[in-house]
Amino acid sequence: MASAQTAEPEDGEAAPAPALETINSATALWVRAKQDISDDDYKAFYKHISHDFEDPMVWVHTKSEGKLEYTTLFFIPNRPPFDLFDRDVKRGIKLYVQRVFIMDDAEQLLPRYLRFVRGIVDTRDLPLNVSREILQRNKAIDTIRGASIKKILGLIETLASGEDYGKFWSAFGRVLKEGVIEDAPNRERVAKLLRFASTLDDAAEPAVSLEQYVSRMKEGQKAIYFLTAETHATAKASPHLEVFRARGVEVLLLSDPVDEWVVQHLTEFDGKPLRSVTQGKLELPGDEETVEKPEDAEASALIGKLKAALEGKVSSVRASTRLTDSPACLVGDEYDMSINMQRILRAAGQEVPPSTRILEVNEKHPLLMRLASEEGEQRFADLAVLLFEQAVLAEGGRLDDPAAFVRRVNQLLIDAAG
Repeated sequence: MASAQTAEPEDGEAAPAPALETINSATALWVRAKQDISDDDYKAFYKHISHDFEDPMVWVHTKSEGKLEYTTLFFIPNRPPFDLFDRDVKRGIKLYVQRVFIMDDAEQLLPRYLRFVRGIVDTRDLPLNVSREILQRNKAIDTIRGASIKKILGLIETLASGEDYGKFWSAFGRVLKEGVIEDAPNRERVAKLLRFASTLDDAAEPAVSLEQYVSRMKEGQKAIYFLTAETHATAKASPHLEVFRARGVEVLLLSDPVDEWVVQHLTEFDGKPLRSVTQGKLELPGDEETVEKPEDAEASALIGKLKAALEGKVSSVRASTRLTDSPACLVGDEYDMSINMQRILRAAGQEVPPSTRILEVNEKHPLLMRLASEEGEQRFADLAVLLFEQAVLAEGGRLDDPAAFVRRVNQLLIDAAG
Protein backbone atom coordinates (compact mmCIF):
# COMPACT_ATOMS: atom_id res chain seq x y z
CA MET A 1 0.00 0.00 0.00
CA ALA A 2 1.42 3.36 -0.97
CA SER A 3 2.00 5.72 1.94
CA ALA A 4 1.28 9.43 1.81
CA GLN A 5 4.37 11.55 1.20
CA THR A 6 4.92 14.99 2.69
CA ALA A 7 6.63 17.35 0.28
CA GLU A 8 9.92 18.60 1.60
CA PRO A 9 10.47 22.38 1.30
CA GLU A 10 13.12 23.41 -1.13
CA ASP A 11 16.18 25.23 0.09
CA GLY A 12 15.37 28.78 1.14
CA GLU A 13 11.57 28.17 1.35
CA ALA A 14 9.66 28.40 4.64
CA ALA A 15 7.85 25.27 5.83
CA PRO A 16 4.04 25.45 5.26
CA ALA A 17 1.92 26.01 8.40
CA PRO A 18 0.20 22.84 9.59
CA ALA A 19 -3.57 22.61 8.94
CA LEU A 20 -5.72 23.41 12.03
CA GLU A 21 -8.31 20.85 13.08
CA THR A 22 -11.10 21.42 15.65
CA ILE A 23 -10.81 18.74 18.32
CA ASN A 24 -13.70 19.83 20.59
CA SER A 25 -16.56 22.11 19.58
CA ALA A 26 -18.80 21.43 22.56
CA THR A 27 -21.04 24.34 23.55
CA ALA A 28 -23.54 24.41 26.39
CA LEU A 29 -26.71 23.19 24.70
CA TRP A 30 -29.03 25.58 26.53
CA VAL A 31 -27.23 28.69 25.24
CA ARG A 32 -27.78 27.75 21.62
CA ALA A 33 -30.80 29.05 19.71
CA LYS A 34 -33.77 26.71 20.02
CA GLN A 35 -34.10 26.42 16.24
CA ASP A 36 -30.58 25.03 16.14
CA ILE A 37 -31.30 22.25 18.64
CA SER A 38 -32.90 19.05 17.42
CA ASP A 39 -35.19 16.82 19.46
CA ASP A 40 -32.45 14.22 19.54
CA ASP A 41 -30.11 16.81 21.05
CA TYR A 42 -32.60 17.57 23.80
CA LYS A 43 -33.15 13.89 24.51
CA ALA A 44 -29.42 13.17 24.66
CA PHE A 45 -28.88 16.10 27.01
CA TYR A 46 -31.71 14.93 29.28
CA LYS A 47 -30.20 11.47 29.55
CA HIS A 48 -26.84 13.00 30.37
CA ILE A 49 -28.07 15.15 33.27
CA SER A 50 -30.66 12.72 34.64
CA HIS A 51 -28.88 9.39 34.13
CA ASP A 52 -32.15 8.07 32.71
CA PHE A 53 -32.20 5.49 29.93
CA GLU A 54 -35.55 6.64 28.53
CA ASP A 55 -36.44 9.75 26.57
CA PRO A 56 -38.24 12.53 28.46
CA MET A 57 -42.00 12.91 28.15
CA VAL A 58 -41.84 16.67 27.32
CA TRP A 59 -39.56 19.64 27.87
CA VAL A 60 -39.58 23.45 27.84
CA HIS A 61 -36.63 25.71 26.98
CA THR A 62 -36.78 29.44 27.78
CA LYS A 63 -34.51 32.45 27.71
CA SER A 64 -35.28 35.63 29.59
CA GLU A 65 -33.59 38.93 28.85
CA GLY A 66 -33.96 42.33 30.46
CA LYS A 67 -33.21 43.37 34.02
CA LEU A 68 -32.66 39.72 34.83
CA GLU A 69 -31.01 37.38 32.32
CA TYR A 70 -31.37 33.65 32.71
CA THR A 71 -32.00 30.48 30.74
CA THR A 72 -34.04 27.49 31.89
CA LEU A 73 -34.40 24.03 30.39
CA PHE A 74 -36.82 21.70 32.16
CA PHE A 75 -37.74 18.08 31.40
CA ILE A 76 -40.58 15.87 32.64
CA PRO A 77 -39.48 12.21 32.71
CA ASN A 78 -41.47 9.38 31.21
CA ARG A 79 -41.45 7.36 34.42
CA PRO A 80 -41.34 8.32 38.09
CA PRO A 81 -38.00 7.76 39.86
CA PHE A 82 -37.96 5.05 42.54
CA ASP A 83 -37.55 7.66 45.32
CA LEU A 84 -40.31 9.99 44.12
CA PHE A 85 -42.23 9.81 47.40
CA ASP A 86 -39.20 10.50 49.53
CA ARG A 87 -39.74 14.21 50.16
CA ASP A 88 -36.14 14.63 51.32
CA VAL A 89 -34.66 13.23 48.12
CA LYS A 90 -32.37 15.48 46.09
CA ARG A 91 -34.17 17.34 43.36
CA GLY A 92 -32.99 17.35 39.78
CA ILE A 93 -32.33 21.03 39.02
CA LYS A 94 -28.72 22.09 38.37
CA LEU A 95 -27.65 25.70 38.83
CA TYR A 96 -25.13 27.37 36.51
CA VAL A 97 -23.79 30.92 36.58
CA GLN A 98 -22.57 32.05 33.17
CA ARG A 99 -22.30 28.40 32.08
CA VAL A 100 -20.17 27.53 35.12
CA PHE A 101 -21.65 24.68 37.16
CA ILE A 102 -22.41 25.85 40.71
CA MET A 103 -24.47 23.18 42.42
CA ASP A 104 -26.65 20.14 41.99
CA ASP A 105 -29.97 19.80 43.84
CA ALA A 106 -30.67 23.55 43.88
CA GLU A 107 -33.73 23.17 46.08
CA GLN A 108 -34.51 26.91 46.13
CA LEU A 109 -35.32 26.89 42.41
CA LEU A 110 -38.45 24.72 42.52
CA PRO A 111 -40.92 23.66 45.24
CA ARG A 112 -41.05 20.09 46.54
CA TYR A 113 -44.19 19.15 44.63
CA LEU A 114 -42.26 19.61 41.35
CA ARG A 115 -39.38 17.40 42.51
CA PHE A 116 -39.89 15.05 39.55
CA VAL A 117 -38.72 17.77 37.11
CA ARG A 118 -35.17 17.56 35.77
CA GLY A 119 -33.20 20.37 34.15
CA ILE A 120 -30.89 23.37 34.49
CA VAL A 121 -31.03 27.05 35.33
CA ASP A 122 -28.26 29.34 34.05
CA THR A 123 -28.09 33.02 35.03
CA ARG A 124 -25.68 35.95 34.76
CA ASP A 125 -27.08 37.68 37.84
CA LEU A 126 -25.47 35.65 40.61
CA PRO A 127 -21.87 35.62 41.86
CA LEU A 128 -19.76 32.57 41.04
CA ASN A 129 -19.19 31.92 44.73
CA VAL A 130 -22.92 31.74 45.49
CA SER A 131 -23.90 29.51 48.43
CA ARG A 132 -27.15 27.89 49.51
CA GLU A 133 -27.51 30.53 52.22
CA ILE A 134 -27.24 33.31 49.66
CA LEU A 135 -29.81 31.61 47.44
CA GLN A 136 -32.35 31.57 50.26
CA ARG A 137 -32.45 35.36 50.48
CA ASN A 138 -31.74 36.37 46.88
CA LYS A 139 -34.42 38.31 44.98
CA ALA A 140 -33.12 37.12 41.61
CA ILE A 141 -33.67 33.51 42.71
CA ASP A 142 -37.20 34.36 43.87
CA THR A 143 -37.96 35.80 40.44
CA ILE A 144 -36.48 32.82 38.60
CA ARG A 145 -38.36 30.41 40.89
CA GLY A 146 -41.72 32.09 40.28
CA ALA A 147 -41.22 32.17 36.52
CA SER A 148 -40.00 28.55 36.46
CA ILE A 149 -43.08 27.31 38.33
CA LYS A 150 -45.33 29.07 35.83
CA LYS A 151 -43.41 27.60 32.88
CA ILE A 152 -43.66 24.06 34.25
CA LEU A 153 -47.35 24.40 35.12
CA GLY A 154 -47.92 25.71 31.60
CA LEU A 155 -46.16 22.64 30.22
CA ILE A 156 -48.38 20.38 32.34
CA GLU A 157 -51.47 22.31 31.19
CA THR A 158 -50.47 21.58 27.60
CA LEU A 159 -50.26 17.91 28.49
CA ALA A 160 -53.66 18.10 30.20
CA SER A 161 -55.27 19.27 26.96
CA GLY A 162 -54.02 16.19 25.09
CA GLU A 163 -54.56 12.45 25.16
CA ASP A 164 -51.38 11.58 27.07
CA TYR A 165 -52.35 13.26 30.33
CA GLY A 166 -53.44 9.95 31.83
CA LYS A 167 -49.86 8.73 31.52
CA PHE A 168 -48.52 11.83 33.24
CA TRP A 169 -51.15 11.66 35.99
CA SER A 170 -50.48 8.00 36.66
CA ALA A 171 -46.78 8.79 37.12
CA PHE A 172 -46.84 12.13 38.94
CA GLY A 173 -50.42 13.00 39.91
CA ARG A 174 -50.09 12.10 43.58
CA VAL A 175 -47.06 14.39 43.88
CA LEU A 176 -48.73 17.23 41.98
CA LYS A 177 -51.56 17.20 44.54
CA GLU A 178 -49.07 18.43 47.11
CA GLY A 179 -49.02 21.72 45.20
CA VAL A 180 -52.49 22.55 46.51
CA ILE A 181 -51.02 22.36 50.03
CA GLU A 182 -47.64 24.01 49.42
CA ASP A 183 -48.16 26.59 46.69
CA ALA A 184 -50.91 29.00 47.76
CA PRO A 185 -50.25 31.55 44.95
CA ASN A 186 -50.78 28.84 42.31
CA ARG A 187 -53.40 26.79 44.18
CA GLU A 188 -56.24 27.44 41.76
CA ARG A 189 -54.00 26.69 38.78
CA VAL A 190 -52.79 23.42 40.30
CA ALA A 191 -56.37 22.49 41.26
CA LYS A 192 -57.40 22.64 37.60
CA LEU A 193 -54.76 20.00 36.82
CA LEU A 194 -56.01 17.52 39.43
CA ARG A 195 -57.89 14.39 38.43
CA PHE A 196 -60.21 12.26 40.57
CA ALA A 197 -62.31 9.13 40.41
CA SER A 198 -66.03 9.74 40.80
CA THR A 199 -69.41 8.04 40.99
CA LEU A 200 -70.00 9.03 37.37
CA ASP A 201 -68.64 5.65 36.27
CA ASP A 202 -67.07 4.22 39.49
CA ALA A 203 -63.82 3.64 37.58
CA ALA A 204 -60.74 3.45 39.79
CA GLU A 205 -58.68 5.45 37.29
CA PRO A 206 -58.79 9.18 38.19
CA ALA A 207 -60.03 11.03 35.12
CA VAL A 208 -62.47 13.71 36.33
CA SER A 209 -61.30 17.32 36.67
CA LEU A 210 -62.94 19.82 38.99
CA GLU A 211 -63.94 21.88 35.97
CA GLN A 212 -65.73 18.87 34.48
CA TYR A 213 -67.47 18.21 37.79
CA VAL A 214 -68.70 21.80 38.05
CA SER A 215 -70.00 21.71 34.46
CA ARG A 216 -72.14 18.65 35.35
CA MET A 217 -73.57 19.95 38.64
CA LYS A 218 -77.32 19.63 39.06
CA GLU A 219 -79.53 22.70 38.99
CA GLY A 220 -79.61 24.10 42.48
CA GLN A 221 -76.52 22.15 43.62
CA LYS A 222 -74.42 24.43 45.79
CA ALA A 223 -71.36 22.30 46.63
CA ILE A 224 -68.77 19.93 45.17
CA TYR A 225 -69.27 16.66 47.06
CA PHE A 226 -66.47 14.25 47.89
CA LEU A 227 -65.83 11.16 49.97
CA THR A 228 -62.46 10.11 51.36
CA ALA A 229 -61.68 6.48 52.16
CA GLU A 230 -58.75 4.11 52.60
CA THR A 231 -59.31 2.43 49.22
CA HIS A 232 -61.33 3.08 46.09
CA ALA A 233 -63.36 -0.10 46.68
CA THR A 234 -64.35 1.11 50.14
CA ALA A 235 -65.23 4.55 48.79
CA LYS A 236 -67.51 3.41 45.98
CA ALA A 237 -69.35 0.94 48.26
CA SER A 238 -69.97 3.49 51.02
CA PRO A 239 -73.58 3.74 52.24
CA HIS A 240 -73.12 7.52 52.42
CA LEU A 241 -73.44 7.60 48.63
CA GLU A 242 -76.89 6.05 48.41
CA VAL A 243 -78.99 9.22 48.25
CA PHE A 244 -76.49 10.80 45.83
CA ARG A 245 -76.76 7.83 43.48
CA ALA A 246 -80.54 7.87 43.77
CA ARG A 247 -80.67 11.52 42.72
CA GLY A 248 -77.88 11.37 40.15
CA VAL A 249 -75.59 13.75 42.03
CA GLU A 250 -71.92 13.09 41.27
CA VAL A 251 -69.46 12.53 44.15
CA LEU A 252 -65.66 12.56 43.90
CA LEU A 253 -64.06 9.44 45.38
CA LEU A 254 -60.72 10.21 47.05
CA SER A 255 -58.54 7.32 48.20
CA ASP A 256 -54.97 8.72 48.15
CA PRO A 257 -53.66 9.51 51.65
CA VAL A 258 -52.66 13.01 50.49
CA ASP A 259 -56.29 13.73 49.55
CA GLU A 260 -57.16 14.35 53.20
CA TRP A 261 -54.74 17.29 53.26
CA VAL A 262 -55.80 18.45 49.78
CA VAL A 263 -59.43 18.95 50.80
CA GLN A 264 -58.37 20.81 53.94
CA HIS A 265 -56.51 23.40 51.87
CA LEU A 266 -58.73 23.42 48.77
CA THR A 267 -61.91 24.53 50.49
CA GLU A 268 -63.56 25.81 47.31
CA PHE A 269 -63.20 25.76 43.53
CA ASP A 270 -64.80 28.16 41.05
CA GLY A 271 -66.80 29.66 43.92
CA LYS A 272 -68.23 26.26 44.94
CA PRO A 273 -67.35 24.91 48.41
CA LEU A 274 -66.06 21.35 48.73
CA ARG A 275 -68.21 19.27 51.12
CA SER A 276 -67.65 15.81 52.54
CA VAL A 277 -70.65 13.49 52.24
CA THR A 278 -69.70 11.88 55.56
CA GLN A 279 -69.88 15.05 57.66
CA GLY A 280 -72.57 17.52 58.58
CA LYS A 281 -76.15 17.61 57.35
CA LEU A 282 -76.88 17.33 53.66
CA GLU A 283 -78.46 20.08 51.60
CA LEU A 284 -79.16 18.49 48.24
CA PRO A 285 -81.12 20.00 45.35
CA GLY A 286 -84.83 19.35 45.89
CA ASP A 287 -84.58 18.47 49.58
CA GLU A 288 -87.59 20.57 50.46
CA GLU A 289 -89.82 18.54 48.13
CA THR A 290 -88.44 15.00 48.41
CA VAL A 291 -86.92 14.46 51.83
CA GLU A 292 -89.34 13.11 54.38
CA LYS A 293 -88.73 14.04 58.00
CA PRO A 294 -90.16 11.24 60.16
CA GLU A 295 -91.92 12.68 63.14
CA ASP A 296 -94.24 9.87 64.23
CA ALA A 297 -94.11 8.72 67.85
CA GLU A 298 -92.86 5.19 67.04
CA ALA A 299 -89.84 6.54 65.14
CA SER A 300 -88.99 8.98 67.92
CA ALA A 301 -89.27 6.21 70.50
CA LEU A 302 -86.94 3.97 68.51
CA ILE A 303 -84.30 6.68 68.21
CA GLY A 304 -84.57 7.35 71.93
CA LYS A 305 -84.03 3.66 72.74
CA LEU A 306 -81.04 3.51 70.37
CA LYS A 307 -79.48 6.53 72.06
CA ALA A 308 -79.79 4.84 75.43
CA ALA A 309 -78.41 1.51 74.17
CA LEU A 310 -75.44 3.13 72.43
CA GLU A 311 -74.55 5.68 75.07
CA GLY A 312 -70.77 6.28 74.99
CA LYS A 313 -70.40 4.75 71.52
CA VAL A 314 -72.13 7.52 69.55
CA SER A 315 -72.72 11.19 70.23
CA SER A 316 -76.29 11.04 68.97
CA VAL A 317 -78.76 9.06 66.85
CA ARG A 318 -80.92 10.64 64.18
CA ALA A 319 -83.04 9.76 61.18
CA SER A 320 -80.96 9.72 57.99
CA THR A 321 -81.46 11.58 54.74
CA ARG A 322 -78.40 9.82 53.23
CA LEU A 323 -79.57 6.20 53.24
CA THR A 324 -81.91 4.42 50.84
CA ASP A 325 -80.77 0.77 51.11
CA SER A 326 -78.52 0.43 54.16
CA PRO A 327 -79.84 0.41 57.75
CA ALA A 328 -77.30 2.80 59.28
CA CYS A 329 -74.15 4.88 58.78
CA LEU A 330 -71.87 7.02 60.91
CA VAL A 331 -71.37 10.71 60.20
CA GLY A 332 -69.32 13.45 61.83
CA ASP A 333 -70.07 17.05 62.58
CA GLU A 334 -69.12 19.47 59.83
CA TYR A 335 -65.78 20.44 61.36
CA ASP A 336 -64.81 17.09 62.87
CA MET A 337 -61.68 15.27 61.75
CA SER A 338 -62.69 12.61 59.24
CA ILE A 339 -62.42 8.96 60.26
CA ASN A 340 -60.01 8.36 57.37
CA MET A 341 -57.71 11.14 58.61
CA GLN A 342 -57.80 9.63 62.09
CA ARG A 343 -56.80 6.29 60.60
CA ILE A 344 -53.88 7.85 58.68
CA LEU A 345 -52.58 9.70 61.74
CA ARG A 346 -52.76 6.61 63.94
CA ALA A 347 -50.90 4.60 61.31
CA ALA A 348 -48.19 7.28 61.41
CA GLY A 349 -47.88 6.84 65.18
CA GLN A 350 -49.59 10.10 66.13
CA GLU A 351 -51.96 10.52 69.05
CA VAL A 352 -55.58 11.06 68.03
CA PRO A 353 -58.03 12.14 70.73
CA PRO A 354 -61.01 9.79 71.12
CA SER A 355 -64.22 11.01 69.53
CA THR A 356 -67.74 9.78 68.98
CA ARG A 357 -69.88 10.38 65.92
CA ILE A 358 -73.54 10.48 65.00
CA LEU A 359 -75.38 7.29 64.02
CA GLU A 360 -77.86 7.95 61.24
CA VAL A 361 -80.54 5.26 60.77
CA ASN A 362 -82.83 4.40 57.89
CA GLU A 363 -86.15 3.86 59.65
CA LYS A 364 -87.69 2.29 56.55
CA HIS A 365 -85.15 -0.53 56.55
CA PRO A 366 -86.56 -3.94 57.68
CA LEU A 367 -83.88 -4.22 60.37
CA LEU A 368 -84.98 -0.92 61.96
CA MET A 369 -88.63 -1.99 61.75
CA ARG A 370 -87.70 -5.23 63.52
CA LEU A 371 -85.82 -3.30 66.18
CA ALA A 372 -88.84 -1.04 66.78
CA SER A 373 -90.93 -4.10 67.70
CA GLU A 374 -88.29 -5.78 69.89
CA GLU A 375 -89.47 -6.06 73.50
CA GLY A 376 -86.51 -7.78 75.14
CA GLU A 377 -84.14 -5.18 76.59
CA GLN A 378 -80.97 -7.27 76.32
CA ARG A 379 -81.75 -8.45 72.82
CA PHE A 380 -82.53 -4.86 71.74
CA ALA A 381 -79.21 -3.71 73.21
CA ASP A 382 -77.30 -6.47 71.36
CA LEU A 383 -79.04 -5.63 68.07
CA ALA A 384 -78.35 -1.92 68.56
CA VAL A 385 -74.63 -2.59 69.10
CA LEU A 386 -74.60 -4.81 65.98
CA LEU A 387 -76.21 -1.98 64.02
CA PHE A 388 -73.44 0.35 65.19
CA GLU A 389 -70.67 -2.18 64.46
CA GLN A 390 -71.84 -2.88 60.93
CA ALA A 391 -71.86 0.88 60.28
CA VAL A 392 -68.21 0.95 61.41
CA LEU A 393 -67.32 -1.97 59.12
CA ALA A 394 -69.20 -0.52 56.14
CA GLU A 395 -66.89 2.51 56.09
CA GLY A 396 -63.75 0.38 56.33
CA GLY A 397 -63.23 0.92 60.05
CA ARG A 398 -62.01 -1.50 62.71
CA LEU A 399 -63.94 -2.73 65.71
CA ASP A 400 -62.61 -2.25 69.21
CA ASP A 401 -63.67 -5.78 70.18
CA PRO A 402 -64.01 -8.07 67.14
CA ALA A 403 -64.47 -11.16 69.34
CA ALA A 404 -67.57 -9.67 71.00
CA PHE A 405 -68.95 -8.83 67.54
CA VAL A 406 -68.49 -12.46 66.46
CA ARG A 407 -70.25 -13.70 69.63
CA ARG A 408 -73.24 -11.45 68.97
CA VAL A 409 -73.49 -12.57 65.34
CA ASN A 410 -73.21 -16.24 66.38
CA GLN A 411 -75.98 -15.79 68.92
CA LEU A 412 -78.19 -14.22 66.26
CA LEU A 413 -77.57 -17.19 63.95
CA ILE A 414 -78.36 -19.64 66.74
CA ASP A 415 -81.62 -17.81 67.54
CA ALA A 416 -82.57 -17.71 63.87
CA ALA A 417 -81.83 -21.43 63.44
CA GLY A 418 -83.84 -22.29 66.56
